[in-house]
Amino acid sequence: MLTVTENKNLAQIVEAAVEKHGARPDAFIPILLEINHDYGYIPAEAIRLARKLLHQPEEHVLVSEGQLFGLASFYHMLHTEKTGRHVVQFCESAPCHVQGGRELWKAVQQTLQLQAGETDPEDRFTLKTVSCLGICGVGPVMLVDDDLYGNVTPDQLANIFAKYE
Repeated sequence: MLTVTENKNLAQIVEAAVEKHGARPDAFIPILLEINHDYGYIPAEAIRLARKLLHQPEEHVLVSEGQLFGLASFYHMLHTEKTGRHVVQFCESAPCHVQGGRELWKAVQQTLQLQAGETDPEDRFTLKTVSCLGICGVGPVMLVDDDLYGNVTPDQLANIFAKYE
């Protein structure tokens, strides 16, 4: 995941995302994904800016900022709060749990020295849990940024996390 680019401000990032995906309400999720990728997360100001730039036909009821924030906070791949440089998403679904997920979760917390929702003091990692990553056949599963890891065992964690140091 990218962090804030020094030479790009939030307004420029939002405007570029809206221009790339179109100023239509049905493009809001791709716009949010673009902002999340380029800025590192989606602050409330980005939602306000994007809403102002979206063209909504008069016959439609305007979508409120609250509704858009709800949409942004619904998807696990979008972050509405500042995160570390790397986001670790751990699947806590039942299939992953019975395939060793509970032990792996404890090992992930111990290795990163984080609890769910926390970011380390150096802003390297943010640890999150998700209800499902959708590949139960290779559980336990975790996602680090856009890299998916399946059949993970505790002894693999040091090598996995070293890739992101």
